[in-house]
Amino acid sequence: MNREAVFTVDWEYDGSRIDSFISSIDEELSRSYVSKLIGEGAAFINGSSVKKSSVRVSEGDRISLVIPESRIPDILPEDIPLDILYEDSDVLVVNKPKGMVVHPSNGHYSGTLVNALMFRCRDLSGINGILRPGIVHRIDKDTTGSVLVCKNDAAHKSIAEQLKEHSVHRLYRAVVMGALKEDGTVDKPLGRSKNDRKKMAVCPDGKRAVTHYHVLESFGGYSYIECSLETGRTHQIRVHMASIGHPVLGDGVYGTIKSPFKTEGQTLHAYILGFRQPVTGEYIETVAPIPGYFEKILKILRH
Repeated sequence: MNREAVFTVDWEYDGSRIDSFISSIDEELSRSYVSKLIGEGAAFINGSSVKKSSVRVSEGDRISLVIPESRIPDILPEDIPLDILYEDSDVLVVNKPKGMVVHPSNGHYSGTLVNALMFRCRDLSGINGILRPGIVHRIDKDTTGSVLVCKNDAAHKSIAEQLKEHSVHRLYRAVVMGALKEDGTVDKPLGRSKNDRKKMAVCPDGKRAVTHYHVLESFGGYSYIECSLETGRTHQIRVHMASIGHPVLGDGVYGTIKSPFKTEGQTLHAYILGFRQPVTGEYIETVAPIPGYFEKILKILRH
């Protein structure tokens, strides 16, 4: 028996090819496999059949793909403790720990934030389909900190619009390689790497991406910085800082895993998250405490 996977195109993927969009959302589905399914008539945009992989999708489009049952296992609720920074009837903010995947994909069908949310919450927004209920944005597996989750579709649409207009306030903390003496801005377009679809890269035909960084402390061979996102592209901080010769400490994808510190992935933390409550319009801001491993690294660098 087959199963229908449903996705809604957000602003980040506006103008993308349909095969590229689907494979970017669910990394287990390779672009070639998605193209094969599309050619077989398994894809639909807003209810209309699509048989060409080159068709471009637009923000707000509802994409469905009929996938053989064996490709999508059941996503089950799991009793996994969560550190809730804020919660009301429409949204909640979770302080995600290092090593936790936000939503099921690429072989991660248990132990994810979604599994934990399904156990805790009776309802979650369904706009992003069965693999990403409630998820309106995400952070990487080894990035810690604030993730905003929506409990209903109205809240999801409101937060998605705030993300699109760049009114969500996001501040990250990071330790990067090398000594940074001054604050700065990286304004470089980002897109999928031509050599590795799982990676992002600075490319002329990419989408505009802007990262502002403020130097909190400099330790000679390392710097402790705060990053403000003007845009929210995939891996934005990691790619931007690497592009100016200061990759995030512990980032083995865009930098190096060689380090005298135990980082278990990049030293990057989603520190502050500010947004308007979807119903009342009240401004809400949460602060995710710096995790223990991060504090230990800073303590070593300061001595």
